[in-house]
Amino acid sequence: MSQNRSSVEAVVQSYFDGLYEGDAEKLGAIFHPSADLRWVEKGELQVLTVPDWLDRVRKRPSGKAEGKPREDFIVTIDRSDDKTAFIKVRCQLPPRFFTDYLVAMKLADGWQIVSKSYRYDLRE
Repeated sequence: MSQNRSSVEAVVQSYFDGLYEGDAEKLGAIFHPSADLRWVEKGELQVLTVPDWLDRVRKRPSGKAEGKPREDFIVTIDRSDDKTAFIKVRCQLPPRFFTDYLVAMKLADGWQIVSKSYRYDLRE
């Protein structure tokens, strides 16, 4: 189980690096193509496909390029078996501070994120 945990943690580290660096290819490599992102905005559920999200990532300046502080960490990894993980993380792209809920599954090609739901706070 510890090797699986470290494999899950490696995917999460790639997630953190990809977000901070604005690296859509790095993010695309760890997200399953059918995954989507979900959040609530003004009381309404919003859904964005991974390809559309990666286009947004490509178009926005990265935290790294803007010299913004980086703080990201795993809050919990909940494993139901050796092929499924629910991961709660915290990360930031100031002024947005996120709590992300990632579902990862071990597929034929290794661990991939198959779902992301999140919320964020705006801070000055």
